[in-house]
Amino acid sequence: MSKKYFGTDGIRGTVGKGEITPAFMLQLGWAAGKVFAGEGGRQKILIGKDTRISGYMFESALEAGLSAAGVDVVLLGPMPTPGIAYLTRTFRACAGIVISASHNPYQDNGIKFFSTEGKKLPDDIEHSIEHYLAQPMDTVPSDRIGKTRKLEDSRGRYIEFCKGTFPRHLSLRGLRVVLDCANGATYSTAPSVFEELGAEVVTIGVQPDGLNINLNCGSTHPEALQKRVREVRADLGIAFDGDGDRVVMVDHDGDVVDGDELLYIIARGRHQAGGLAGGVVGTLMSNFGLELALQQMGVDFTRAKVGDRYVMEQLDARGWLLGGESSGHIVCLDKTTTGDGIVSALQVLAVMVEQEKGLSDLRHGMTKMPQKMINVRLPDKRDIMGHPSVQGAVKDVESRLSGRGRVLLRPSGTEPLIRVMVEGDDADEVALLCQHLAKSVEAVISA
Repeated sequence: MSKKYFGTDGIRGTVGKGEITPAFMLQLGWAAGKVFAGEGGRQKILIGKDTRISGYMFESALEAGLSAAGVDVVLLGPMPTPGIAYLTRTFRACAGIVISASHNPYQDNGIKFFSTEGKKLPDDIEHSIEHYLAQPMDTVPSDRIGKTRKLEDSRGRYIEFCKGTFPRHLSLRGLRVVLDCANGATYSTAPSVFEELGAEVVTIGVQPDGLNINLNCGSTHPEALQKRVREVRADLGIAFDGDGDRVVMVDHDGDVVDGDELLYIIARGRHQAGGLAGGVVGTLMSNFGLELALQQMGVDFTRAKVGDRYVMEQLDARGWLLGGESSGHIVCLDKTTTGDGIVSALQVLAVMVEQEKGLSDLRHGMTKMPQKMINVRLPDKRDIMGHPSVQGAVKDVESRLSGRGRVLLRPSGTEPLIRVMVEGDDADEVALLCQHLAKSVEAVISA
């Protein structure tokens, strides 16, 4: 049974349009409250948000809806998404709500839920919430209305948790690190984590004003980080996205180290130390070079559909602990229950310190195949993937590659885009074929 509102990563869109309105958020809070209040006893739900300006508006609406359903609310304030997952678990809350549109610009916002275990909600719970979204809203008797309080030490609790995922016998002393917090949710937590572990920290993207989240900064725009690393002669740079669940890094030369390479570094470090339990889960977008490098180590690798939800499904099904995406959304289930940019960066740094090697040295064990991706914007929700012209263009590109690469077309789960990806052994050919395929898709959309 398909869902009307929930996508692969919650509910997301442009503020003021569709479901991203105060009225809908009021109803959503009430609907979620009805579902979770039915579990017996007085229930509480945690709400956290990133730094975009609309978060305050939606926080108030969700709070009112939950209270009307008889659920208590704990407000965390600006907090990384994985921090909300962690606190939901440790406070034994029945759920956690994240107000964020992740790496999207400030004009967008969205809602993500975590279960009491700090994981994404199962489908049946999302279906139940959607059932109540279609019902008229009512209010519990006045003596059962939910109460709200702020958790004053949420930041400190999460900082200590992150530090606890770094080996106690290691230190970051002697490392100069540039952090780009994307003017987002990590701005007040990440610097403290790395400083308290001993690093000399230089920061950018730590002055959020509600409008500058992800603006020419963060993991999707690492150019400023690359420049700053070279300027201050740092050992490395770390960039998070707006809600802190993704990370990319920059070596001392200013070269970007993406999610596939970071996943390889963590996997290789654990494998060499005898601590890699099982294999590694990537996605359909993972570079073929990652698969080959793991294969050479004798480490199993499998691909999930794009999206951390699907990576988690594969990890749970196989009993493995490590997986991730090219975007830098890395899951270390032995450390936490969801993708966490700070925790993932610390796992990479642990390998660096333990092996006394620089980031550029650690990445050299994996050779990336040339890969090109072009995003083609959709004007509406048409399904063009099965269009004969698109299918024909895909077959044409595949025949030109002659088994030397692969093609992937997929709709984005968070934006109105078709992602066109071509991978092969010749960078110039890959770029030309990807442009050819993207133009074919654009022609079908225009027609």
